[in-house]
Amino acid sequence: MVLVLPLLIFPALVIGGALNDLTSFTIPNWLNAALLVAFFVAAPLVGAPLSLIGLNLAIGLAGLVLGMGMFALGWIGGGDAKLLAVVSLWLGWPAVAPFLSATAVAGGALAILLLGFRTRLVRAHTPALGGWIDRLATPGAPAPYGVAIACGALMAFPGSSLVQLAHLTTLNSLTALGGR
Repeated sequence: MVLVLPLLIFPALVIGGALNDLTSFTIPNWLNAALLVAFFVAAPLVGAPLSLIGLNLAIGLAGLVLGMGMFALGWIGGGDAKLLAVVSLWLGWPAVAPFLSATAVAGGALAILLLGFRTRLVRAHTPALGGWIDRLATPGAPAPYGVAIACGALMAFPGSSLVQLAHLTTLNSLTALGGR
């Protein structure tokens, strides 16, 4: 159980990023930086060897390159690109593949929901709610893709290298205790 505690920061910050993106169309740099720093604290605490940390770092860098490419094409915002990178860092191999797939599916679902929400018919029958909901319902407004990234991240997190390592370490500890 103790090994799981450092890992809880990941879902908390990812959910915070999604909520911030949903309400303000931004993911603050401090949140992405907190995820980055938290990885380098949590990984040694769960017993990750340097080789695993290095592999996750390489995957995070690949996520940054992918995110930068998507940003350059205008598909996502800069905060989304950074979130994609730090989530990739946390998930590692092989969980990054299901993460990207789940993120793509969640992004498609988000796009369909936003297209429906932004139709003239829906807007005509919805009173002006004000604030972030009106911005969300504005045709042509950006999509808060951090929500899709968070959905993909949370779906893939149980299969991440750090969670699997913490699980394996806990099982080995329990087995050792049972053998005494």
